[in-house]
Amino acid sequence: MTQRNKFLIPAVTGAVSLALFILLILLTKNVDVAAVEATGGEIGLSKLNQGFHALTGFNKGWYTVTQITGIVAILTASAFAVTGVVQLIRTRSLRKVEPSLPAMGIIFAVTVFLYVLFDKLEINFRPIIMEGKTAPEASFPSSHTMLVCVVAGAAFLVTGRFVKDRRLQTSIRALCVMIALITVFGRLISGVHWLTDIVGAIFMSVTLLALFCISLPLAESIAGRKKGDGNDE
Repeated sequence: MTQRNKFLIPAVTGAVSLALFILLILLTKNVDVAAVEATGGEIGLSKLNQGFHALTGFNKGWYTVTQITGIVAILTASAFAVTGVVQLIRTRSLRKVEPSLPAMGIIFAVTVFLYVLFDKLEINFRPIIMEGKTAPEASFPSSHTMLVCVVAGAAFLVTGRFVKDRRLQTSIRALCVMIALITVFGRLISGVHWLTDIVGAIFMSVTLLALFCISLPLAESIAGRKKGDGNDE
């Protein structure tokens, strides 16, 4: 891939995903808005969202599975953070830290910021009131899905920088894909989110991962060196 395409392809992909995310918000807030009997709230694209939720209901088993994948994502992000700190302590220079680690740190920080932001903005609310709660919680986008997809996607992209064995690379990348897919599917059918919550999370995840792809060459340039992805041998 040429240097130009390293920027152009993710830039276009990210811009399109972000535009679709914003469009989905507008549609959810303004089109086919109807009351949700179970919570007393409202939801846009009601026929689509409520129809899909009627098919799934609440599935505690899948909800639990996705909670586990969320923990795996947090542990993975923490492992990258620890690796970066250890490298910084050993080398005493940010320029000598693997460039993907600061780039990931920034993307993960943005993900957490969006997690908090949309919890406050309250675009729409869960289709059910969760156990132990007295009111439905904000649910757009599915922050859980977004977190897992961003961490798994970033780990997929940088695996070759940390693991040189091709078979192990393949296994780790397959695991990343599996965790992301399980989370998307599990969150969809667990019934704790509307369909548009999951779609919105996917759009935002693609946007953040596109930004990560753009930031990698920039981080390498700042570090004054170019790191291979483990596939150029």
